[in-house]
Amino acid sequence: MNQALKELLDLLDLEQIELDIFRGRSPAEEVQRVFGGQVAAQALVAAGRTVPRERHVHSLHAYFIRPGDPAVPIVYNVERVRDGRSFTTRRVVAIQHGKAIFTMSASFHVDEPGLAHQATTMPDVPGPEGLEPFQERIRQALRDVREESPWRDLLVRPRPLDARYVTPLTWEAVRDPSLSRSTTNVWFRYEAELPDDPLLHVVLAAYTSDFTLVDTVLLAHGQAWGTPNVSGASLDHAMWFHRPFRVDEWMLYAQESPWSGSARGLAKGEMFTRSGELAVSVVQEAMIRVS
Repeated sequence: MNQALKELLDLLDLEQIELDIFRGRSPAEEVQRVFGGQVAAQALVAAGRTVPRERHVHSLHAYFIRPGDPAVPIVYNVERVRDGRSFTTRRVVAIQHGKAIFTMSASFHVDEPGLAHQATTMPDVPGPEGLEPFQERIRQALRDVREESPWRDLLVRPRPLDARYVTPLTWEAVRDPSLSRSTTNVWFRYEAELPDDPLLHVVLAAYTSDFTLVDTVLLAHGQAWGTPNVSGASLDHAMWFHRPFRVDEWMLYAQESPWSGSARGLAKGEMFTRSGELAVSVVQEAMIRVS
């Protein structure tokens, strides 16, 4: 298990400070705001710790309200909205400096039989084995960016997962606008055998979902985070979990941006198992301003 993954798992091990109240922290990095995927993942951990283990999360709907301050802890207050015969609903508010920075509603469901179909198919793309890891490709794409640039440091730092892009990176499209497109396909997996805890795999999928989704909006326009003229932030995030999966096995994250305008961009994603089963659906909207 690499050090970045160890540190992530430690961040997800929240401290319980009172009934239904948890405290999380951020990594010791020089960043201006907390990574949205971290807040969503920690909030889901907090909600999951108040739910019986036989009930598994099937959806979450979240809003990013204020930028998170990485220098101080985040307090997660969980509200037990409903405990029904089959479904459990939780609402989580993440608080810093006395104000809400993030809210999430999550629904949990017991396993039961029902109608089943899958109308969407996994894109026909090359497998991950012959693709360059993200860190190698981003170093090449950023070869003209100053070594001391904070964005460069953020992009090339070790990550807890192995990500391999089938499609261009945003920074590659900045250098070559002909690579611009409104779709992104990326294989990912966490490089360690993880415990057989369904909530952990769902939480790590939530963390992963925020890495690349909004990038698909930027890729459509040949833009990238870290360029001087681009700024923005996530606005809301929704996920549906369809079947059990493991994030320590390869999954394909197929993403597209159907629309952007009015300083906002919408992106949709689907996570498939290696065998082509649809495991997770994701939708996110972000504020994106280009000067």
